Amino acid sequence: MATRLFGAAVRRTEDERLLRGGGCYLDDVPLPGALHVAFLRSPVAHARIVRLDVTAARAARGVAAVYTHADLGPVGAPLPLLFPGPALPHPRTQEPLASTDVDHVGQTIAMVVAESRYLAEDALELIELELDELPVVVGPVAAARAGAPLVHEGLPSNVAGTVVQVVGDPDAAFAAADVVLRLDLTLDRGAAMPMATRGVAARRDPRTGQLDVWDSTQAAIPVRGGLISALGLPEERVRVVAPDTGGGFGVKAYFFYPEELLVPWAALRHDAPVKWVEDRQEHFLGSTHERLQAHEVEVAATSDGEVLAIRDRFVHDAGAFIAYGLTTPTVTASQIAGPYRVPSQRVEFSAVYTNTVPTSPYRGAGRPHACFVMERVLDRLAAELGLDRAEIRRRNLVTAFPWRRDGVSFADGSTVELDSGDYLRQLDLLLDGVGYEGFAAERAAARAEGRLLGIGLACYVEATGMGPYEGARVEVQGTTGRVHVRTGLTTQGQSHATTLAQIAADELGVGLDQVVVTTGDTAEMPYGAATYGSRTAVVSGNAVARAATAVREKALRLAAGMLEAAPDDLELAEGRIVVRGAPERSVTLKQVALAANPMRYAFDPEVVAVMRLAPPRPEGLLPPGDDPSLEATEWFAPPRVTWASGAHAAVVEVEAETGRVTVVRYVAVHDCGRVVNPLVVEGQVTGGVAQGVAGALYERLAYDEHGQLRNASFMDFLVPFASELPSIAVRHLESPSPLNPLGIKGAGEAGVIPGAAVIASAIEDALREDGVLLDEMPIDPARLHALIRAARAG
Repeated sequence: MATRLFGAAVRRTEDERLLRGGGCYLDDVPLPGALHVAFLRSPVAHARIVRLDVTAARAARGVAAVYTHADLGPVGAPLPLLFPGPALPHPRTQEPLASTDVDHVGQTIAMVVAESRYLAEDALELIELELDELPVVVGPVAAARAGAPLVHEGLPSNVAGTVVQVVGDPDAAFAAADVVLRLDLTLDRGAAMPMATRGVAARRDPRTGQLDVWDSTQAAIPVRGGLISALGLPEERVRVVAPDTGGGFGVKAYFFYPEELLVPWAALRHDAPVKWVEDRQEHFLGSTHERLQAHEVEVAATSDGEVLAIRDRFVHDAGAFIAYGLTTPTVTASQIAGPYRVPSQRVEFSAVYTNTVPTSPYRGAGRPHACFVMERVLDRLAAELGLDRAEIRRRNLVTAFPWRRDGVSFADGSTVELDSGDYLRQLDLLLDGVGYEGFAAERAAARAEGRLLGIGLACYVEATGMGPYEGARVEVQGTTGRVHVRTGLTTQGQSHATTLAQIAADELGVGLDQVVVTTGDTAEMPYGAATYGSRTAVVSGNAVARAATAVREKALRLAAGMLEAAPDDLELAEGRIVVRGAPERSVTLKQVALAANPMRYAFDPEVVAVMRLAPPRPEGLLPPGDDPSLEATEWFAPPRVTWASGAHAAVVEVEAETGRVTVVRYVAVHDCGRVVNPLVVEGQVTGGVAQGVAGALYERLAYDEHGQLRNASFMDFLVPFASELPSIAVRHLESPSPLNPLGIKGAGEAGVIPGAAVIASAIEDALREDGVLLDEMPIDPARLHALIRAARAG
């Protein structure tokens, strides 16, 4: 294919519209006369509902209705288990409105529908709720202990499911090892904080009966499927549109939340538009969290630093419900070995219920945990053996591809097989970019000035491009000659309107300004999955390429009849099809689209001129089997995930007196196969790094022993400003994937994966003389200061 735009660092086409205020977010959807919703949420972490009286609330001014579980009928059934499996024998999902028990602070209990959100919130104050509080369990380690209070009555324990994956013979490797180390490692609970919170609006068209739903979701097609099933509606009567969405990061891919069902249900019940937009506190208490895992890991190695085996046992905090199944801990387990040649491993995990907000994949989705474990292990092993940290990585990196790990499965069920890459080259580029060779002198000079500098390294892999499939419809419009690309995926800022347009534009020989991309509208593309797991460029991108190629081939066939030439004698460029050697004989793509279906464009003034080029004839202009349009719909189903990779380094300065950590510089080397747009990839990696640094130093959700979230606001839950982030240098390395025609690997989550690992490595290096060891992240100044004081006192 041509590469005029594929690989070019072109600016995002969507930016002008968004920056000039032309976006259409959920609150911008015009819904005159809409009713508004507010939810009564549980104020305690675990209780039995003794009394719920909504009589006064129903009588309040401006209130259209107040609903409890008793009013919902079949719609009140527990929400779907999205990813079941034999390893999950005790799944529990949330009821849209709680019936008998509440299991975490923030769980939905009642729904008020009123003329305004203000009146709905006022009515919530009139609801009389009496609760009988039950024992609370917080944290996966406590929840997994025998005799722990049960989150769900009737289950034998809080363990929802357990998985064991084994490669090679780890026990034999440990018996033969020169050195064995054991670490207890924890990544604490965090959450995505997109600029725009969640929201849902719905209305029924009185003429057609169609239910139109606007949802700030990453999964418009699955949400539509869920509504069809739950509400018992015909497929053709439900449309879900994901408008412009200010960030997602996985939290909006949880399909679906109670609000996503209840708001459309209320719109049907009231035969009026109904709307709900989450406030920030609701986001803290009602939208999913992630990250909390506790690992007990052992490593066996030779005296020269070769890793022989890993044994890891960890517990994963599922929160109160587990609609996403074992997805996140499975991803962690599948990537524990990362980019390293670990001949033997045994990984066992249990997902456990706790009386906290449910968890689901958040950008990285289990990968940061695996990276943190393996990179902490290598740093400690290097220290134990007196080896350089870069050298021990070099000695263990995979160098031959494909590298298969039989016995280890990714979340999609495929065996882990690192398909391509150059991990040694990545490491070399990283060390050069961060100035690793000369850092010892830099650190010594800083120390002479009383400053504590440290450098950290981390390498990682990332499974990307998960199936099952995505589709794309590409059409050349006869009215304008522009190319319209439609995909079922949604967008939350990932530049889909640019990158997918680049792919289509190259195939069809048109300028980027001639391509329009539509995402997140089930009326345009009713089949597909969702935007998550770094899959858009891989799966949807290849579908767009296939569809655009089919349109190109059809355009050449049609133009051949118009120009009385063989298709092989034609060239397509700049939106025009030309006979080779005879540039005066040509037609535009618009003219071909008009000729393909002149009746559709009968009032277009160009039709008459086009018909002179393609006069009616008995056999017709269209070759046998072609339809009267210049469009095609194609699909792409990847055979399995493809593995991106990277290596990051950070230099930090630590203030021992306060525990404050400043990131001085940061370098990221990233390999996502063939790069569609370097600017977009750099933006994705940079944004991911920002979240990685935030997850290492700032973003920790703090629950107390009563299951109360103590920092459920931006007053107390810290997110970094630009001033807290360093300039981030990104270097690209391209190892084309052999698993898809475009050779693409995903890039959306790469930047965040090594964040905790690389920052922990750098802080430890800065405090090497004090002997401070970091086994838990994130680390805030107070906690780090305490560690420094304890180390110096000891």
